[in-house]
Amino acid sequence: MSASNTPTRTVKCPTCGQTVAWRPESAWRPFCSQRCRQIDLGAWASESYRIPAAMPPEPGEDLGDD
Repeated sequence: MSASNTPTRTVKCPTCGQTVAWRPESAWRPFCSQRCRQIDLGAWASESYRIPAAMPPEPGEDLGDD
């Protein structure tokens, strides 16, 4: 199967949900545009997105190691 017959993978823009072709020509992938890319960057910079972390146990908290 040649590259021209290979189906193009599509993804949804994480910001607006628009369908985006996953190709080298898609300059902003996985985003649909520079605007959506900047909105996402701004959300990370303003700490709107956070990576969850396990909280350490409180002193005296039962750890269930019995």
